[in-house]
Amino acid sequence: MLSLTIVVLVTAAAGFIVWANDKRHTKYGVVLPAAVSVGVGAVSWIILMAAGFGYRPGMTWLPWVLPMVLGAAAAVAVVLYLGRTRARHDLERLTQALKL
Repeated sequence: MLSLTIVVLVTAAAGFIVWANDKRHTKYGVVLPAAVSVGVGAVSWIILMAAGFGYRPGMTWLPWVLPMVLGAAAAVAVVLYLGRTRARHDLERLTQALKL
């Protein structure tokens, strides 16, 4: 259970760091990348532990490291996709409003 706690804390921190480094972070909330990161990290930890990787000699690092990497990658992916999409939609709405 300690490994899940560490995974949640590290992925949440990674999500907040990704949000802080995004230049379009005003387009979405501060908690979104952290929540996606924690969700992906926790689910992947649960899957890896249920598969028995936490108890195999030589593979005990998988439930510790892989969920953190997957969570951070998910935060980056959601920020890249959502930031671009929201900026494009906001620009289209602004253009439509100015055409009136």
